[in-house]
Amino acid sequence: QVQLVESGGGSVQAGGSLRLSCAGSGYPGSINCMAWFRQAPGKEREGVAAIIMGVYDRTAYADSVKGRFTISKDNAKNILYLQMTSLKPEDTAMYYCASSGRVVPGLAASDYPYWGQGTQVTVSS
Repeated sequence: QVQLVESGGGSVQAGGSLRLSCAGSGYPGSINCMAWFRQAPGKEREGVAAIIMGVYDRTAYADSVKGRFTISKDNAKNILYLQMTSLKPEDTAMYYCASSGRVVPGLAASDYPYWGQGTQVTVSS
């Protein structure tokens, strides 16, 4: 059974930084891709960043976070990270970690069968 546990959320002022972590376990052999999604109240869940796990990193980012967020992973520890810098109030949301057997990094929630419970990020102006 795949388990994903997020941590690192919190409250920060605009312009600040946070690093989210996602500890994964129970992966079947078909898990290749991990991603971060977010959902603000009253809005649909949106993809933030995705990464293909392997020797070479292949990533995808939402336009809204390019240049500010960086996704990375520690394969040995099965931990996924999201480094967030230059945070804006519009980044406020619940952030979720997800995993998939995708071979190409993608940001469609429907492609990810495994999800964590989320960690809240609040950015104040």
